Amino acid sequence: MKTIRIGAGAGYSGDRIEPALELAQKGKIDYLVFECLAERTIAIAQKAKLADPSKGYDALLAERMETVLKVCAEKGIKIITNMGAANPQAGAEKTREIAAAQGLSLKIASVSGDDVLETLKSGDIKITETGQPAASMSNVLVSGNAYLGAAPIVEALEQGADVVITGRVADPALFLAPQIKEFGWAFDDWAHLAKGTAVGHLLECGGQVTGGYFAEPGRKDVPGLGRLGFPIAEVSEDGSFVITKVESAGGHVTTDTCKEQILYEVHDPKSYLTPDVTADFSQITFTQEGPDRVRVEGVTGRERPATLKVSVGYVDGYIGEGQISYAGPGALARAKLALEIVQERLGIIGLKSSELRYDLIGVNAIHRDVLAPQPEPTEVRARVTGRCESMKEAVRIGNEVETLYTNGPAGGGGATKSARQVVAMLSALVPRAAVTPRIQIIEVQS
Repeated sequence: MKTIRIGAGAGYSGDRIEPALELAQKGKIDYLVFECLAERTIAIAQKAKLADPSKGYDALLAERMETVLKVCAEKGIKIITNMGAANPQAGAEKTREIAAAQGLSLKIASVSGDDVLETLKSGDIKITETGQPAASMSNVLVSGNAYLGAAPIVEALEQGADVVITGRVADPALFLAPQIKEFGWAFDDWAHLAKGTAVGHLLECGGQVTGGYFAEPGRKDVPGLGRLGFPIAEVSEDGSFVITKVESAGGHVTTDTCKEQILYEVHDPKSYLTPDVTADFSQITFTQEGPDRVRVEGVTGRERPATLKVSVGYVDGYIGEGQISYAGPGALARAKLALEIVQERLGIIGLKSSELRYDLIGVNAIHRDVLAPQPEPTEVRARVTGRCESMKEAVRIGNEVETLYTNGPAGGGGATKSARQVVAMLSALVPRAAVTPRIQIIEVQS
């Protein structure tokens, strides 16, 4: 029975690059998948594209391609990634430049068509969270990207693409596509598509299934986190699969790491909705077959949803922040006084804000005051944050914190300040007919 090996080269935009190279060199993989596109990331990328039409793809695309492209070409490993973000064509062009510079002959495909911003602005699509028309937010909308499924990636692979660069695609679809292509699964074969989606869901966050975001000293120890390796799925034609990793890499693959990852971002285990299938993880099982080898079974599926989800990015004001540290005897009292001073000062200057927070990092920034009194800390960092309608107002928050250097309690140091525009996310559903994927192939001849 035919088996393929799929490696996860990244779990988010800024992820480590060396584990991907390790997979390409030592993982005996057929496909290397980089999942790098969070919900907010694509909205920020859209803003970058508006400022410069040649930008809008992942900031690390060039470095990743420069690192792995040659070894993947030499070993016949195909690359699939959503690093195209808001501008897959530009990402493909940059990859073409790198391939040409490295003397490679490749077919590079870009997959676009996920941008439905104009549909949101001009149609009657409702925002899921509020029920309000998306068009009523036209003045603050930054992006609207539908989650595409595996089909256009499969088509690109069938056209001979060695590298496929997409925009907004459902994360598991990046991993499902090569399974459909290699095994010839039909697009209504819900049983196999669900199993393939489970593969994608377990791999999509990279090191999370090999022990990253899992370790807890003394309770859940993980070896070699400083050289954490990324996972591999060994998938057979019948949809059965094993999660593993490069033997020499750090981390480990256990039933526990797999159980935690399968629950990640799953609202209803019986109905994990994707563009390709409605997967049912409620009866999933994990069996440790050996060191760093976990067999996954029990996944079922049924018909895909009738609509496609859209991630909607919009400008939600500006956040201003200031921080300053106090240490030594009386640090907590001085930090509290610092916050009281800033609170009074913001009132005096008439700051216009819709929300303000005064935190003592290390004391109450996360748990607030619900915990029992703790021992007196020897160091505390005071933080003030606020949401404003303009950048000008947001900047004033950090400025007032900074003035504590010479106008506040004794011994303040390490003051920082910042202000930024907030791009927040909502969601919507659009008919599948409203989205038309497009594939463009670029050929590079050495």
